[in-house]
Amino acid sequence: MDQIELVRDFNRFYTQRLGVLNDHYLGQGRPLGEARLLFEIGDGADLRELRSRLGLDSGYLSRLLRSLGGDGLVAVGPSPSDGRVRTVTLTAAGRAERAELEARSRDSVAGLLDPLTAEQRERLLEAQAQVRRLMRLATVTIDAGPDDTASARGCLQAYAQELDLRFPEGYDPATLIAPGTLTDGTFLLAREDGRPVGCGLWQGSGPVAEIRHVWVSPDARGLGLGRRLLTALEQDAAAHGITTIRLGTHSALTEAIALYRASGYREIPVDDPSPYNQLVFEKGLVL
Repeated sequence: MDQIELVRDFNRFYTQRLGVLNDHYLGQGRPLGEARLLFEIGDGADLRELRSRLGLDSGYLSRLLRSLGGDGLVAVGPSPSDGRVRTVTLTAAGRAERAELEARSRDSVAGLLDPLTAEQRERLLEAQAQVRRLMRLATVTIDAGPDDTASARGCLQAYAQELDLRFPEGYDPATLIAPGTLTDGTFLLAREDGRPVGCGLWQGSGPVAEIRHVWVSPDARGLGLGRRLLTALEQDAAAHGITTIRLGTHSALTEAIALYRASGYREIPVDDPSPYNQLVFEKGLVL
């Protein structure tokens, strides 16, 4: 089977084993969608935030809430702190059913793990963690856009603040590219579930250009997003006629240095007035 069919086959296998294909999830008279919503509401939730977090359209969420409300499990109304915001909370019956679902879910997973040895359980958990990381990476979007939006400047400011802490000499935020001044080059912004989690840019009129300001949010590190951003910048630069890409980095950024070396960059003599570019790397680009 090809890769797509292998993923589809795993999806079918996994959903069948978890029992999500019928209207009686975990043995209760409720489909998975409604059961999951009870879990996610918790102590109360803003409907807009809930819809965004679960990736549900408003019509489907409304139908789920009507069904749960008809069974007396949830109550929807204005937020006590802001009447313009609608929230949903669990009733006493809803909290009781959620607790029962929680207990059944734990028992179900325990039944899945019980036949395995301790070593096999560890292998399963490690595999799940790896799948989670790769699925997160696969769903991160990277798009070109202006460098002066709130999201772009937020990432750049976070980048500057981190460098200020990591560099012995600190970091002057004035070194950042000024808003709206990137004319020869591209700014890339990475988002996870709509939230900015990384950025980077290249600039130069060619044939040699420079990569700058590559940053990944701490909570998105370990996924491989830094390499994805770097590759996307290289590909975009090559598509614009750049044949050689350079970048400078600080000796304190050991993770970045390792990434550049592993990505085919070679160190060249330093010819840069910036005190932050203590090491300079170069790579030839091929379309």
